Amino acid sequence: MRALVQRVTEARVRVDDRVVGEIGPGLCVLVGVTHDDSDAAARKLAEKVWHLRVFDDADGAMNLPLSAVGGGALVVSQFTLYGDTRRGNRPSFVAAAPGEAAEPLYELFCERAGAKRGLFGAHMAVELTNDGPVTLLLEA
Repeated sequence: MRALVQRVTEARVRVDDRVVGEIGPGLCVLVGVTHDDSDAAARKLAEKVWHLRVFDDADGAMNLPLSAVGGGALVVSQFTLYGDTRRGNRPSFVAAAPGEAAEPLYELFCERAGAKRGLFGAHMAVELTNDGPVTLLLEA
């Protein structure tokens, strides 16, 4: 399981011009699932995101987690995180789990992270303002 985590001042997800998820300051998390991922991987990665120390403390050092600053989390399913371009310019997505396997793990991740979410499997427009910028790729 992979998560691309971005610290944001705001983020929202639109489906068909309708906002389906929105946060103010916090984390926008793109989540990808591969074939051998499990409930344990989803729980582990969600805990890592929740406790990730990327917010400034009183001294201006990135030392506080989302849980300490009262920020929100917006999670978006992103099978393209498992895109592979090693053999050419057209990505292969064979490493991405099919939707019926990925969706329950995505939902478990969202629940464990206490997150708002996009709409699994939909064509989404993600709008965000990256703060810093701070962007990290996490794997479980």
